[in-house]
Amino acid sequence: MTAKPNHPHPAFRVLLAAVIVALLALAAWLAVRQDDDERRQAALQPFYDAPTDYERRQPGTVLKREQMDVAVPAGGSAERILYRSERGDGTPTVSSGMVFRPAGERSGRPVVAWAHGTIGLGDSCAPSRSQQPLADMDWLGGMLKRGWVVTATDYSGLGTAGISRYLVGKDEARDVLNSVRAARQVDPQSGSRFALWGHSQGGHSALWSAQESRAYAPELTLVGTAAGAPAAELVSLFDEQTAQLDSAAAWVIGSDVTATWPTAYPDLNLGLVTEPGRENADRIARECVVLSGIDALLRHTAGERFFVREPMTDPSWRGAAEEQTPTALPPNRPLLVAQSLSDKVVLPDTTALLAKSWCTAGSDLQLLWIDKVSHQDTAIVTGPAVTDWLGDRFAGKPTYPTCNQPLPIKPAA
Repeated sequence: MTAKPNHPHPAFRVLLAAVIVALLALAAWLAVRQDDDERRQAALQPFYDAPTDYERRQPGTVLKREQMDVAVPAGGSAERILYRSERGDGTPTVSSGMVFRPAGERSGRPVVAWAHGTIGLGDSCAPSRSQQPLADMDWLGGMLKRGWVVTATDYSGLGTAGISRYLVGKDEARDVLNSVRAARQVDPQSGSRFALWGHSQGGHSALWSAQESRAYAPELTLVGTAAGAPAAELVSLFDEQTAQLDSAAAWVIGSDVTATWPTAYPDLNLGLVTEPGRENADRIARECVVLSGIDALLRHTAGERFFVREPMTDPSWRGAAEEQTPTALPPNRPLLVAQSLSDKVVLPDTTALLAKSWCTAGSDLQLLWIDKVSHQDTAIVTGPAVTDWLGDRFAGKPTYPTCNQPLPIKPAA
């Protein structure tokens, strides 16, 4: 007896054809969009080329500035800037960024330095070069309405020449603090008082900036620091993100770190990265976060691993992570940390660990716990509360630390 061939059901063939057509249409759309973006980036590039004498300028000096064609809330205006910065060891660099000015006139305007999160390391990923430069800044209008100047660094090497130092604290801090100096040149009515506000990688940047500000920028007065889902307790964060070695997060964060940390840590053991990881890390790191996330998810689904084993079991990786973990701020440096209990990227128990250790050290820390909010939306959802909290800091009102309240989740080990 001859078995009948197992032909697909006609409805399945129709569905499969529809999926193929949709994928082809998506690929065509992405190709057109990429071509458009490449032309746009080529037109923008001359602005991001550094002057030949930039090394002789003082850190924070504005090298170039131009108006941006973007709708700024609350009647504000936006300028794209190129400014002199430096690495943690003093090596001169150039960073780009944006400065948002409120409507009206007022002397002594406060400044808020925004530090963005992980977005990819390709030049086109830099917020000031993006077609959507205000993405993740829904809170901007509330700050401009209060008469604050907001400065937003891209970080050196992201959009400008060189390699960005992803999660390298002192480098990030100098870019953030020098963006405040640059903003005060763009807006001469700005005063010396400023606040820090960052999300994810930017939370790491904000904490390091708070740690470094007094010694590095003594002419500025820091009134408070806010961090949303900060990548802070790096050892525990790496441990938990890579415990499942084929996780999508390991591909995204691992690629960014593998592409940048060897410039700061030449002895970093890249033998912990799988062959597919080494072959694709630089490319994935240069992709902007949506594409890198899709790439990572596909590799995760295919069962590919980025790390051979947990990197925190290797002394070179663990030593680097420990060195790039910010230390607790002293009591006179108010800090607000916002964290979602539903976060799958910066895991909430690592923020609970920060709260436990920093409260023990005497930090003036207020925790804002939320739930059912993704990692990506944490800064957007908590932005109004952060604005109110920073407003109290600029007004000199007392703080209300939450260190005596129980944590809603057990801290990471």
